[in-house]
Amino acid sequence: MRTVAAITEQFQDFVRDLKESFGGDVYGQARGVLEKFLSAESARLRDRFVGCGRYAQEGGRRGQRNGFYFRDLVSRFGVLRLQVARTRAQRFLPGALARFQRRAAEVMLLIREAFLRGIATRQVGRVVGILTGEVVSAQTVSQLTRSLDGLVKAFHQARLADEWAYLFLDGVSLRVRRPSGRQRLQMLVAYGVRADGSRRLLAFLRSRGESQAAWESLLQDLYRRGLEGKNLLLVVTDGCAGLAAALQTVYPRVPPQRCWVHKMRNICQAVRRRDHDAVKRDAQQIYQATGLAAARRAFLRFQWNWRPVYPALVRRLEQDLPELLTFFRFPRHLWRKLRTTNVIERCFLEVRRRTRPMVCFVNVESVDRIIYAIFNGMNEKHQWKNRTPRIFTQAA
Repeated sequence: MRTVAAITEQFQDFVRDLKESFGGDVYGQARGVLEKFLSAESARLRDRFVGCGRYAQEGGRRGQRNGFYFRDLVSRFGVLRLQVARTRAQRFLPGALARFQRRAAEVMLLIREAFLRGIATRQVGRVVGILTGEVVSAQTVSQLTRSLDGLVKAFHQARLADEWAYLFLDGVSLRVRRPSGRQRLQMLVAYGVRADGSRRLLAFLRSRGESQAAWESLLQDLYRRGLEGKNLLLVVTDGCAGLAAALQTVYPRVPPQRCWVHKMRNICQAVRRRDHDAVKRDAQQIYQATGLAAARRAFLRFQWNWRPVYPALVRRLEQDLPELLTFFRFPRHLWRKLRTTNVIERCFLEVRRRTRPMVCFVNVESVDRIIYAIFNGMNEKHQWKNRTPRIFTQAA
């Protein structure tokens, strides 16, 4: 929190210096001009409605003027004091102002984008206050970000073309504030890559864990939206038992590939510190082999060296070996990309970076909003749309 406060103070000094360097009270002058323009626009609309100018007595009058009232509007130039015209029947708002609107559209966009960039709701109010002169409360920030709920719903309901060749599945753990205290929930994520290398985050689902039922819910949702798996060549997973069972239910004909990064982590955690480097080196020789036959020979050497010391570890590795070596069936260009879930782990790094200042989410709806914003931003990035990984394109 101290770091955020320090950054806010530095930003406030920067804005002050910027205003002074551009003609002193240029913001004040712009604010005055905008106030006069919007007030005059309100009066013009009233005159057109009434059907005659002020003090005129022409016939065909459709209403009676009823003076003005003052209204504040928060804009990028600060708080505008607007004079809004009215008749006895209705009020006349300028075209740039909606009914009951207290903030300009660009200010509301600033609030929403600041929240989506990972700034805590209380700090969003301070940052916006530096630019506009009005400090926004945390409750106001939360209310404005609820406008994302419709976009989140549309994302979950969007149709998917059955054109994905590789599907990466993994989960990330997040903290949520509940009445009983802080709790952890799991965000299950699906990430697709086409044969030409273009990629997209396809879906996410909140759950209490990575059970078979939770993963089946996500996979069935993908299937209903159009990803029937007719063109799927491989599904890369983190080795979760619940996910493996769910895949056999929804996509039983698609070969699975277990992530070597997760497997290496499990292997290294199960050995003594003095054996760590040697075990790691021998295990790496399996997936770094020049082919499937060489990988099997590397496993036999690993088995010979370590079964007397770690029999349970070697037995588990032997059981998982078929799914760990699936990537060898594909072109050599793809081996490094297909043997891990690193492609989706990079997305999780961005999730953790954005959510770290929030400490934990206030409710599950806020989880969906921020996750959608992060993933949608990644999907809309220029390089994701127009640049395809050369390694996939060459293999295709």
